[in-house]
Amino acid sequence: MAKVIQTNITDENLIKETLQREGFSNIFTWTDRQGRRYPTHTHPNYEVRWVVDGILQIEENGEILELYPGDRMESHPNTPHSAYAKSTVTYVCGSR
Repeated sequence: MAKVIQTNITDENLIKETLQREGFSNIFTWTDRQGRRYPTHTHPNYEVRWVVDGILQIEENGEILELYPGDRMESHPNTPHSAYAKSTVTYVCGSR
């Protein structure tokens, strides 16, 4: 099950520094335009998505989560999920 934390942190550099300190790698910033959909897929690693700006909707295990600026979502490896950009959204990604 996804873990969502409301951090109120939207500073991209601070987010990246925090994830690096926590042992995440492959840290990068991603932007999707409003309406972008990702079909159900999985990732082989423990993943984090931390929203900088916009709204990202994730469906995981039949639950729909809406992530807003400052929200951090963590997912376990190989967990099926889909994503939808409710607005243009920028988020920081990392793996561990």
